Amino acid sequence: MADQLRKGARVTGNDRAKLATELKKKYSTGSSIRALAEETGRSYGFVHRMLTESGVQLRGRGGATRGKKAS
Repeated sequence: MADQLRKGARVTGNDRAKLATELKKKYSTGSSIRALAEETGRSYGFVHRMLTESGVQLRGRGGATRGKKAS
């Protein structure tokens, strides 16, 4: 995927659709946005935008939650 696209080059048309499909598939199988960004040589924001444009339901951030403390 990343081999075909130059870093920082605009991604339009068919290439954009292909990239969106691949990102969507990898994200739905558990890859993080940060991992996808690193793999493609793109920014976190770019990958986030591509997933959002593709209609992907993004996962929550995870980690500890801030709820009421147990008494």
